[in-house]
Amino acid sequence: MTYQSPMNTTATVANISQCSWDNDFDTEKVARAGTFASKGTCWASCELISCAIALAIVLLSNASAHAQTPSGELRVGIFPVAPFVIDENGVLTGFSVDLWDAIAARLKLKSDYQVMNDTSALFDSMKSNKTDIVISPVYITSARDAQFDFSYPIGDAGLGILVRDTGESERPANPLLDLVDLLLSPMILVWLGIAAVLILIPAHILWLLDRRSETGITHSERYLPGIFHAMIWAATALVSQVQELPGHWLARILALVWMFAGVVFVAFYTAQLSATLTVQKIRGAIESPADLPGKKVATIANSTAVAYLREHNVEVVEFAKTEQMFSSLLQKKVDAVVSGAPVLLYYAAHDGKGRAKMVGPQFNTAPLAMMFQLGSPLRKKVDNAMMSLRENGTYQHLYEKWFGSSE
Repeated sequence: MTYQSPMNTTATVANISQCSWDNDFDTEKVARAGTFASKGTCWASCELISCAIALAIVLLSNASAHAQTPSGELRVGIFPVAPFVIDENGVLTGFSVDLWDAIAARLKLKSDYQVMNDTSALFDSMKSNKTDIVISPVYITSARDAQFDFSYPIGDAGLGILVRDTGESERPANPLLDLVDLLLSPMILVWLGIAAVLILIPAHILWLLDRRSETGITHSERYLPGIFHAMIWAATALVSQVQELPGHWLARILALVWMFAGVVFVAFYTAQLSATLTVQKIRGAIESPADLPGKKVATIANSTAVAYLREHNVEVVEFAKTEQMFSSLLQKKVDAVVSGAPVLLYYAAHDGKGRAKMVGPQFNTAPLAMMFQLGSPLRKKVDNAMMSLRENGTYQHLYEKWFGSSE
């Protein structure tokens, strides 16, 4: 069926009418008018075909921009973080993986898993449209919601605190043991070493100068036991007043200088000990979020924990991977780890059992969800499938498999 433009038809009739009006009916003119009409019909057809092709290109471009179709292979981004995503030698397991596999099976979708090394790479892949969906749990924030779409929450989770498990919390408070710990602390041992040096050096000088004095402090010309008498005198002069002075005049001058140095040493040592105890009192043990300010805390880079910790004057140390974060805690490079509570609980019960423990309540709770490209038509289908899995008990079964029963 040939499409003919109305404008071209009018032109043809006008040409024929003009010929009749002039009573000069020329067959050649009519032929030329017919030719003109035929050409107009062809041009109109070409215009229609061009519009159809352009429309098809637009529709195809829009379809390619949203690659997440039920019949296509989805690019599924994941970031390994137990117990949601666990990568064991290329075999993917975990709560989020099992949940997505159940959703994909219900929607008859094929998945191309893209394992990212860190969260930065995950978000960059989404921003550059190289990934269709992220199934590793992502905290929903207003800033992220402006850039991406999110599924119905797969759960709510807060931040938690993980510290080294030294077993101290299981030991009842004992002032005597606390005193022993203080006396055997590295700081006390260093000061005792300095005091020993300050006793030994003056004691030898005094013995050499005063060993032949009849009224001296060594009471013997022999090294033993003379040096012991000199050491006792030097130690007494360091911490208190002495009852006698050396007999030799040069030894007396040295003794007076040493007694003055002893006063300075004791004053400086007392001030240092008081400062150390005060710092320990202030820092103390981390038992809740209120104890975090001023501490060095590890967390995952670009996570919601980073913003929270900085707002509360915490010294933040960011890591790309959870393994690095936990390792820094065990190596005493940080005071604690703050991250998603489910992740910390899983680590404390498995790889970190006996070495790390959770303390305090969860805080800064927010919903966790899967993340889609903005305007993705897949989101609604996934939400419907997830609701069905909740209704038939599949979701609860997977939750108890990885997190245990809530009862």
